[in-house]
Amino acid sequence: MSGALGIFSHPASCAKAIRQLRQEGFRDLVAYSPVPDHEIEAALERPPSPVRFFTLTGAILGCVAGFALTIGTSLAWPLLTSGKPIVSMPTFVVIAFETTILFGALGNLLGFLLSARLPSREGKMPYDPRFSEDRFGLFIRCDEKQAQTAADLLRSSGAEEVRIETA
Repeated sequence: MSGALGIFSHPASCAKAIRQLRQEGFRDLVAYSPVPDHEIEAALERPPSPVRFFTLTGAILGCVAGFALTIGTSLAWPLLTSGKPIVSMPTFVVIAFETTILFGALGNLLGFLLSARLPSREGKMPYDPRFSEDRFGLFIRCDEKQAQTAADLLRSSGAEEVRIETA
């Protein structure tokens, strides 16, 4: 994975670098942070996660499947009990609710795996153990020609260390 990796001691300088890189046209940015930081998240300008749509789709399919299963089973093997109707919706709501929850959870898991691009077929991303302790990192995926420009922007934004990674 080729690009430039910058290491910052303060989240504000990392967010400043993200904004400058985005102004210069760099879009494929990966930020590393030891703690959640709203300024970095806002600078990345990530769209809302699509996982919620997978969850909603799974839940709707689960509800439809639950009602289809119970109604279909009742119509295929009718069992008359005390003159009650064969298709009685109140009793089927429990099964429909359970399948709604099941399919919603499975849709959520599928959406998460697809959004996280797991399993990953790409090369390993550069990482520094200090990102888990007290430093903030920013990796810009780009070709080797643009890596020098990105490295210069990282230095001008206050990066304490910049490395150019090659594939």
